[in-house]
Amino acid sequence: MRAIYQMISAAALAAAAFSAPADGPLPVSLRNVPLPPVPGLLDGANPIVVDKTAAIALGKALFWDQNVGSDGQACASCHFSAGADGRIKNQINPGQNAAQPSGQTFDSLPSGTGGPNHTLTAADFPLHRFSNPRSNSSQITFTTDDVVSSAGTFGGEFAGVSQVSGTSDQCARTPDEVFNVGHVGTRKVEPRNTPSVINAVFNHRNFWDGRANNVFNGSSPWGPRDPDAGVWVKLNAKTVVKQRLNLINSSLASQAVTPPVFNDVEMGCKGRGWPDIGRKLLSRQALQYQAVHPRDRVLGSLSQSSGNTLKPGLKTTYKALVTQAFNPQYWSYSGIGGFGAPAKGAPYNQLEANFAMFFGIAVQLYEATLVSDQSPFDLSPVDADLVPVWTNVSGATPAETAAKIASLKHGFDLFVNNHCGRCHVGPTLSQAAVGTNAALLTATPGGVFGPASTPIAYGPDAFGPSSAATLSGATASGSPLTRDFNILIQPRLMDLGFANIGVTQPDADPGVAGHDPFGNPLSYAVQYVAYLIADSAGMSDLQVEKIRACDFLAPLALNTQIDDAAYFSSGDSLQADGSREGVLRSLNCANPDTAYIPTPAAALANLHGPKLATATAGAFKVPTLRNVELTGPYMHNGGMATLTQVIEFYARHGNFVNDAQNFNLGASSASLTTVQNTADLTNFMLALTDERVRYQKAPFDHPQLTVAHGHAGNELAVTAGNPLVNAGADLAKDQYLTIEAVGADGSATPLQSFSDRLAP
Repeated sequence: MRAIYQMISAAALAAAAFSAPADGPLPVSLRNVPLPPVPGLLDGANPIVVDKTAAIALGKALFWDQNVGSDGQACASCHFSAGADGRIKNQINPGQNAAQPSGQTFDSLPSGTGGPNHTLTAADFPLHRFSNPRSNSSQITFTTDDVVSSAGTFGGEFAGVSQVSGTSDQCARTPDEVFNVGHVGTRKVEPRNTPSVINAVFNHRNFWDGRANNVFNGSSPWGPRDPDAGVWVKLNAKTVVKQRLNLINSSLASQAVTPPVFNDVEMGCKGRGWPDIGRKLLSRQALQYQAVHPRDRVLGSLSQSSGNTLKPGLKTTYKALVTQAFNPQYWSYSGIGGFGAPAKGAPYNQLEANFAMFFGIAVQLYEATLVSDQSPFDLSPVDADLVPVWTNVSGATPAETAAKIASLKHGFDLFVNNHCGRCHVGPTLSQAAVGTNAALLTATPGGVFGPASTPIAYGPDAFGPSSAATLSGATASGSPLTRDFNILIQPRLMDLGFANIGVTQPDADPGVAGHDPFGNPLSYAVQYVAYLIADSAGMSDLQVEKIRACDFLAPLALNTQIDDAAYFSSGDSLQADGSREGVLRSLNCANPDTAYIPTPAAALANLHGPKLATATAGAFKVPTLRNVELTGPYMHNGGMATLTQVIEFYARHGNFVNDAQNFNLGASSASLTTVQNTADLTNFMLALTDERVRYQKAPFDHPQLTVAHGHAGNELAVTAGNPLVNAGADLAKDQYLTIEAVGADGSATPLQSFSDRLAP
């Protein structure tokens, strides 16, 4: 058992951790799992949204609308393929999140070239290689800090918008000093790979570094951290005031408001604000230039199309959708309040001033419909131990059926026995689904989820017998923090759902160890240390002061005498957890002796020692594995193109061993890479694909989308003369990929995997 309740040696601890290979949580079905509740959004005496159907329609239109961007970029431009990005041209960033100068320069990739406008090939992957793919101590044969990600905007300085027509904003655009070919500007590329938005509604925080706060403030991604956030509320015909908004379980809204405004790489020109986007869109026809299928599940009744004739746009404006969906107190004020004004033009009105809130909430409600819970794994009945029996799987012959089932059973066993489920836990297969996992682990009379034929009861055994979930750090208390071991068997405070698995060096990208624009740490672990030393200024998130120490995988303090530099004990000055707030946090603790924390003085005395050490550097959100065959490239740097490369990575325990690297990497066996094991584990992961996602059936149907897919030319020379407004002759001409509109019945053509798109 990994929690230390008495002193044992590190060697004994490691032996105990690996002695029972099947020890740990089991992956479970997503069927009938409820969405995280958002109090005050749709319920109560004065809800924010008064028409959920209209709000979902608004969110879907906004998500797919290219007019949202400054130069044709929609949210969907990076999330059009199984919720992720399948483009292969002009998709490389030099690694600009790195602390080293190399992050500003491109490397040559194994295919011979690289950089802006390069077309990726199979030969370019993986981005970090060893002479023996099963051993990270063998010779490194290739490495780069470049990142495979998503092309976005040309950038530029924002000047204004049209309220009537045109996709492009008025921006002063010039070639970027990094993203150019022969001084001809190319579209910029994000410094992190694009994760899927499908099932993202279950994440406690979003983005790879968790900066999309669980609490939506109506204005920005930063939740309660942002001192200027708020929404304008009409009190009466003559009075409108700006009020704080704290909408919990709304990290999707926090995420949605980020790309169009808060950088000039993804969607918008620098200096553009949300009221400017509101001014651009509100009077326009929704999806003005994009065809919408007449049988679109959400938008079909509003589509201009009929039969087999597809036409652009909806039979409504964004203003009409907003006013139908949202409480009038957020849009009906007719006067000019303190809403501000652009440098040139009339003052903003309440509708424009609150457009960030409308956008974020509407997109969240749309993305909340993107739940893929009908994969073969989800639909398989389970036995008494929650192991799938796969009776829903068949082949062309009885022998083929038996072979498929045998492979899936072995693949499932490999997943569990190699402790994959300790990070990829619960029905979403991610620790990042903190609240959802907690709800399912709470004993609830009559509460069940999973396949209808073999429902799974809520409670401590929901993820496997004998409270197996506790070995992942997931608990009924819903703590977003744990104390776990690094790969060197040293205890560290860690953000639950964020792990350093050694993909890159920690200084290549800080991950959750980063900071917000106000100087606050993104990490709950770092904020919890501030809580322990009674530094209230160091805590910026609402959950930190409610964390239960007795839920940690490795205890922080033990109210008994031990002699170890990594643990507080009775020899230190301790206090009962919760005594500072007057409500003890010892209820249902597995060991009451761990329900203690150091006093502020004791914590301060050990501030820079091993007792308060954190593992946050280079730690990134644990992604879901659902539809994983369709969501490559893999990892936060997009450094792997195939599931085989991913399996090899885990078999060698990562690329870079470092102090923050997670303990669970050590549990993966090199034998994963045998031909049979690789095939069976891959087959299990393929069984996580929902066929509705593969064929873009409702709720995964969508409007037409035109996506910039590199530029005319190649990485050596591009064709100048982009027709963008104010582009001049020094920006490269775009090439495009057209994603056709699809109705609820889906497409006859399945989505390809990323590796299938790559040139040989």
